[in-house]
Amino acid sequence: MGQPGARWAGRPIRENPNHEKNPKNPGKAMLNKYARAFFTRVLTPFAAFLLRRGVSPDAVTLIGTAGVMAGALVFFPRGEFFWGTIVITLFVFSDLIDGNMARQAGLSSRWGAFLDSTLDRVADSAIFGGFALWYAGTGDNNVLCAVSIFCLASGQVVSYTKARGESIGLPVAVNGLVERAERLVISLVAAGLSGLATFGVPGVEVLLPIALWVVAAGSAVTLGQRVVTVRRESAEADAAAADQSGAEAK
Repeated sequence: MGQPGARWAGRPIRENPNHEKNPKNPGKAMLNKYARAFFTRVLTPFAAFLLRRGVSPDAVTLIGTAGVMAGALVFFPRGEFFWGTIVITLFVFSDLIDGNMARQAGLSSRWGAFLDSTLDRVADSAIFGGFALWYAGTGDNNVLCAVSIFCLASGQVVSYTKARGESIGLPVAVNGLVERAERLVISLVAAGLSGLATFGVPGVEVLLPIALWVVAAGSAVTLGQRVVTVRRESAEADAAAADQSGAEAK
């Protein structure tokens, strides 16, 4: 067996690894910076323990994704939002631990970054899919089922627009209104609080529907922001290439 973490890359918590360097949203960047620093201090000893035990970052990522999927697809369709959120939150920390393990090992790979991003999309789909299953079944609300499905689909497309733009050589330099971290925080906090209704807390059931509408609207705006940005950057790149070709022809 190779050295633990040999195939892994330190990966960003957010969709944009340079998010904190972008001056367009300094408040969000500062929050992200301090959140990373806090969780790094807290999780570093545990990550080091796993490395000493020979656990690979790949295994941590796979287990974390499986845990999130189980929490979302077992608890949410039954309306057990509080316990589902607790389970998901515990396993979400694996997304911070695996990157920490890779950095401690001093090793990186494109495979690790690819696997992490791919499984993030799977986990996100399970969360909003769980909401959709609840509203399609016992929750009996076709509109909110559709909103949940839109949140699922738009989240994937938002990520795809950035990846596709970067693959054709564009920076896609825009901070969206609601990116992956915001989608998860808004929806999971609302789901957890809504789940308190099972303990007799009144009036909290409305929080999840409100959150889903907010995420859906924010995702639509973010998608529009990225499409407009890619269109602008593409036009600028094409114009620059044309100018360069004209200069070389002279």
